[in-house]
Amino acid sequence: MTVREILQLGNPQLYKTSGVVTASDLDNMPQIVQDLHDTMMDFRRKYRAGRAIAAPQIGVMKRIIYMNVDTPLVFLNPTLKNLSDEMIEIWDDCMCFPDLLVRVKRHKQCTIEFRDEMWNVKSMDLEDDLSELLQHEYDHLDGILAVMRAFDGKSFAYKEQKHFLEPQT
Repeated sequence: MTVREILQLGNPQLYKTSGVVTASDLDNMPQIVQDLHDTMMDFRRKYRAGRAIAAPQIGVMKRIIYMNVDTPLVFLNPTLKNLSDEMIEIWDDCMCFPDLLVRVKRHKQCTIEFRDEMWNVKSMDLEDDLSELLQHEYDHLDGILAVMRAFDGKSFAYKEQKHFLEPQT
């Protein structure tokens, strides 16, 4: 088991654009995927959160996303397409700033096209929470963090203060 350090908000590496995965990178893919899995599962144990992680979050500057919602899934060189006009507003969190929430808007639906670990071309139609999740992780590949998508200067809250974000009755 290899748990890698998750780069934290402010680390300049997080703001860089990741390089494409090539067929020659596939020999290294099992170790990278295992590191992503182990790191995310460790985060999940500590914070009770974490459904996906992008390779740049552990300092691997390649266009790789690992998601484990019901089953593990690896996205190599993903692209987002068919972004819906309809948007959803959420309080987003991130492994790079685990105690902070950021209010952002994301597309309600999208399609993600990618290669799998066997280099096969795949496509998935996503909506609601999976659409939001993959948009968040995709942003990491382009050096964009959720804090950069905040509505305004009042769109931040510590998780421990989440009760203030609930509608008041």
